[in-house]
Amino acid sequence: MTSETLKYQRKELELKALLEITQAINENKTSSVLLNIFKFTCLVHLNIRSMILYVADQEGYAQSIAHGIKAKVPDKIPLDSVKDDKESGALNIIVEEGYSFAELETYLPVYHKDKMLAILFLKKKDDSLELDLDFTQALTNILVVALENKRFARRQLEQERLKREVEIASNVQRMLFPANLPDGGKLKAKVTYIPHSTVGGDYYDLIRKSEDEVFFCIADVSGKGMPAALLMSNFQAALRTLLRSTSDLKMIVEQLNYTIFENTNGEKFITFFLGYYNYKTRELSYINAGHNAPILCWEGEMRSEKLGAGTTILGAFEALPFMEVGHRAHLKGFSIHLYTDGLTESFNEAGEEYGDERFEKYIKTQLCVDPEIFHKDFFEELDRFSNGKERSDDITLMSLRFQ
Repeated sequence: MTSETLKYQRKELELKALLEITQAINENKTSSVLLNIFKFTCLVHLNIRSMILYVADQEGYAQSIAHGIKAKVPDKIPLDSVKDDKESGALNIIVEEGYSFAELETYLPVYHKDKMLAILFLKKKDDSLELDLDFTQALTNILVVALENKRFARRQLEQERLKREVEIASNVQRMLFPANLPDGGKLKAKVTYIPHSTVGGDYYDLIRKSEDEVFFCIADVSGKGMPAALLMSNFQAALRTLLRSTSDLKMIVEQLNYTIFENTNGEKFITFFLGYYNYKTRELSYINAGHNAPILCWEGEMRSEKLGAGTTILGAFEALPFMEVGHRAHLKGFSIHLYTDGLTESFNEAGEEYGDERFEKYIKTQLCVDPEIFHKDFFEELDRFSNGKERSDDITLMSLRFQ
């Protein structure tokens, strides 16, 4: 057989290999199918007996194809173990003791836009026959770029999915907050909510059960995004259902804890404060479940105090280990400031935390202030303290003034 005939046959086989790969790519075969077609195409149509293909990922080069290898070779080659000199064509790969590529006679780095996307190790079937390395490298490049495009498309789809998830979670969260807050008469309320991201983990609510009864609460769920929004949605639904049937704070909090624990198996928790005021009896009852203690301002006596009585965080234990219901009597004109830890955990450029103590001192200078004015002045104070330092958590402040 003449050399011209051999050359013609080799080109014919190469063309078959190219057609099979490009057809599989055009038919949008999965990555695993493409890799299998490439492997069998190389083994059947090209002069290749043994091969290993490593494809780049975020951590290094992962073994995607291995055929005909007797020696022990690594499943993964870390990025810092590969030293590539494009000018000389030298490729130095450091492997751990016990691994070896010695039985493979050729390696081909595969590039796309100056980035090495893959490394192909080869051994010929027949030493007397040629193996067109340029063609083999080009064929591998076609495969690897197709795999990279698929990975990019998957990443795009994942980003779109996450974007939709965030939008849904954000809408869910907006629906949880009360549409309108009382703005005069016996009660005036003001809320400032500053989410750290599109979907935060803070929740507040105010429910007027009757003309004389008001429930109010604030909460902070562990985690962010859709899981936090769904947990908070479930929490709000359970709270509102319980409030329709009872005013017993102890029963409400115990049932909420059980619901959260049952839904999350103790893997998520919520800090929570629930207050109840009755205009007829002029009594305030409350339970603080591991939340930042709200501050009660006695306007007639010009003093303030923290409301800390209660229990531990909700959702961490199947049954709450202790419970104390706080009571305050003979209340007439008073205010309550409820907040989440993002407020007091704001930092300035020097790394100093705003802190609970500084917030309490500020409140003592503003005991009888209208909630609208209090919020305006306080957040100007907080902005001056932070001086542009980026916040790391959601901030919620709810101020209620009972008259």
